[in-house]
Amino acid sequence: MSALICGSMAFDTIMVFQDQFKNHILPEQVHILNVSFLVPELRREFGGCAGNIAYNLKLLGGEGKAMATVGADFGAYAEWMDENELSRDHIRVIADSYTAQAYITTDRDDNQITAFHPGAMNRSHLVKVEEAKGCTIGIVSPDGRQGMIEHAQQFVEQGIPFIFDPGQGMPMFDGDDLTRFMQQATWLAFNDYEAKLMQDRTGLTPEQMAQEVEAVVITRGGEGSLIYTRKKVYEIPAAPVANVIDPTGCGDAYRAGLLYGLMNSMDWETTGRIASLMGAIKIEEAGTQNHRFLCDEFSQCFNIAFGYSL
Repeated sequence: MSALICGSMAFDTIMVFQDQFKNHILPEQVHILNVSFLVPELRREFGGCAGNIAYNLKLLGGEGKAMATVGADFGAYAEWMDENELSRDHIRVIADSYTAQAYITTDRDDNQITAFHPGAMNRSHLVKVEEAKGCTIGIVSPDGRQGMIEHAQQFVEQGIPFIFDPGQGMPMFDGDDLTRFMQQATWLAFNDYEAKLMQDRTGLTPEQMAQEVEAVVITRGGEGSLIYTRKKVYEIPAAPVANVIDPTGCGDAYRAGLLYGLMNSMDWETTGRIASLMGAIKIEEAGTQNHRFLCDEFSQCFNIAFGYSL
C-alpha cells in the first residue's frame, strides 16, 4: 500500500537574531521602515509539506511518494531524498523557477519575520495524480492553489480516498471552495485555528462536517487532538515531550501518523496516538527532517507513552 503525498517541497532558511525586533522597529517610523538585522546563526533545512510527510511516513515504515514541482536549484534536496530512500518519481523540475523557499528570522522572544517565495510550487498543477500508479491513498496538503484544486478532483476521478489538509493554504479558498473540497475528500485534517476558519467559511461545525466525511481530525498542540466521526468523538492525548525545541513540522509529522494508521486499517484511538507520538518526537529536534528512530524504538516509546503495545 502506497500513499501519494501532494504538496510543497521547500527550502527553509532559518536565521536567529540575538536581540528583540521591538528594540529596532520604531512604531512611529513604520511608514518609512528600513531595518537590517545581524544574524550570526543560520541554518538551511529541507522542508515543505510533501517532503516532511513523506520523510515521517518513511520513518514509520510506510511507503509514501511526494508529488510536487520544484526548481532548478533542487539538487541538494534531491540528494537528501536519495540518501533517505524517498521516492522522487513524481517530483518534476521546472527549469526556469526556484524551489519554493521560506526565509525566517527569529528574535530572542521567538517572534518571526518570514518571507516566502512560492517559485515552482505555483505550477504544481502540471503533475497529475493519474501519473502515479499503485497508490491507494492520498493527501492534498498545502501547495499551489490550482494544484490543490486539480489534485483533489483527480483523486476523486481515480477513486483514491484522500485527506484534505489545507494548512497555511486555507486563505486561498473561500467557503464554496472549501465546501467542494469537503465533498470530495474522505478525511479532513486541521489545527484548531484552521478548524475555526473552516467553520466560519462553510458554516459547518466539526460535528456537521463529520457527517460528510469519514473523520475530521483537529490537532490542539499540547492539548492533544480530537477525531470526529459520524458516531463518536475520540479524544487523543498529547504524547509526553521531554524538551520542546522546534514545533515547525509537527503537523506534518502528525499527518504522516494518520496516513500510516489508515494504510494499516488501525482503529482511530491507535491511529491518533501514533500521530500524536510522531508530533512529540519531531518537536524535540530542530528542523522538520532531522529526527530519526527505528521502528522498534517507536513501538517502545508508544508503549511507554500510552500503556499498550502497537
